[in-house]
Amino acid sequence: MKNFIYFLLLIILVISCKTESNKDKVEVKKSMRELKEDLIKNGFQTFDYIDAISKDTILMQQYFIAFLKRGPKRSQTKEEADSLQTLHLEHLQKMYNLGYADISGPFGDNGYIRGITIYNTPNIEMADSLANSDPMVKSGRLVIEIHPWWAAKGFSLR
Repeated sequence: MKNFIYFLLLIILVISCKTESNKDKVEVKKSMRELKEDLIKNGFQTFDYIDAISKDTILMQQYFIAFLKRGPKRSQTKEEADSLQTLHLEHLQKMYNLGYADISGPFGDNGYIRGITIYNTPNIEMADSLANSDPMVKSGRLVIEIHPWWAAKGFSLR
């Protein structure tokens, strides 16, 4: 099981470190105002606040965290479970590639809550639909619990 968790973390690391050639790309950085206007136009919830120390205006966006919890159907054979895991990882990669999921990963304690995915969607219904289309969820091996979550735009994990 420990090797499986390391393998899954390695895949997530590779996905998150994906690089692209910028030879043919010219990236035009939007201002926070333009970004906020685009988000609102596309149905996302946002708010601003002023950082007390830097006096910068911080743009907050609502995301949705899906907790992937141990489901009621866990009696699959090893081959079935391995196949579901492969399909699960393909689903998460697809969500990332389509821009619907910003980060996913398992918890390392083998507990009831197995992992999370942070969905970048305009509403909870869309996040719920995408999360429930995961083959692991459809099989009953995992169940989903979703909560709204706010994060500042432009900040990254460190």
